[in-house]
Amino acid sequence: MSGGAAGGAGARFLRRAARRFPALRKLSGVRALLRARLRTRVAGPAESGDAITDRFFRYEATFDPQEVMRRHAVPDPAPRPGFLVNFLGVAIEPRFFPSILDGKAGQVEGVPIPANWHADIAEWGAALRAVDLARGSFTVVELGCGWGCWLNNTGVAARRAGLDVRLVGVEGDEGHIGFAREATATNGFLPSQVELHRGIAAATSGVALFPKQEKAGEAWGLEPVFGATEAQRRDAVGSGDYDEVPMVALGELARPHARVDLLHVDIQGGEADLVAGTLDTLRAKVAYLLVGTHSRRIEERLRDTLLRAGWRLEIERPAILGPGDSLVVDGVQGWRNPALLPEAA
Repeated sequence: MSGGAAGGAGARFLRRAARRFPALRKLSGVRALLRARLRTRVAGPAESGDAITDRFFRYEATFDPQEVMRRHAVPDPAPRPGFLVNFLGVAIEPRFFPSILDGKAGQVEGVPIPANWHADIAEWGAALRAVDLARGSFTVVELGCGWGCWLNNTGVAARRAGLDVRLVGVEGDEGHIGFAREATATNGFLPSQVELHRGIAAATSGVALFPKQEKAGEAWGLEPVFGATEAQRRDAVGSGDYDEVPMVALGELARPHARVDLLHVDIQGGEADLVAGTLDTLRAKVAYLLVGTHSRRIEERLRDTLLRAGWRLEIERPAILGPGDSLVVDGVQGWRNPALLPEAA
């Protein structure tokens, strides 16, 4: 169940945020900004016996993400032989994640509260919130798209809502691009609705190195290498361990589209740099921004950059860290652009 607004908890959240992120204290009126834009929702079991599971309920939001998820859930989705089907009716090929989904073909998942094998309340809620805020059409751009998770999930939800759908993905791994092409076809999208780019999303064009893996689906957190010299790139490619891939500028991706209703960014630590380098494009083109964060520092930088630019932080669940501040689970931030969505539905 979802908790109501809790002023005391919200105040404590703001005090903790200011202590943990010194840069936030430099923002004029940051406490008032956050107090106005976030109200605390803390839901779920007080003691589940699983510390990680409990932390998926510790999100801050201006809307009810659990209500959004339940409203978009398909009543009694039909199973599909050979596929795992989720609560939105999206079919997923288990061989995309052999270590996680083996043996799940033919099964149907319920609403993933607080989380499933891929995402939690905050990320599902923010992605589907962008669908709710779209009008007439829905364009999603997923940077670091893998098998096209958010292309397929939000695309299917938007199609059910009667919206004209466009799916745009960028991914560095050649095998994963193949997965995304296969998954979008499996879930009923026409080639004319899908635009996939092999490369690395960036603020500007260029060339990067991307690690090779022997079998697609075994590694999902591969990181690109930027700034290598020509000789280093030649040696890396010659070793057989790396591919040379283009850096795909966000401005070029967004230019053909009147509006990007959802930009999903999960690029293994490069999120804050990308946002800082593309603010003009984001303001002009992107209605809703959903970011997977990989450190407290990234979360701090995103808040600093986007709050200064006038964006509204609608939901946040901080990254879950382990010993030595090692990353256990990516964090989530969902931001609304008032220049394109001046009033939230």
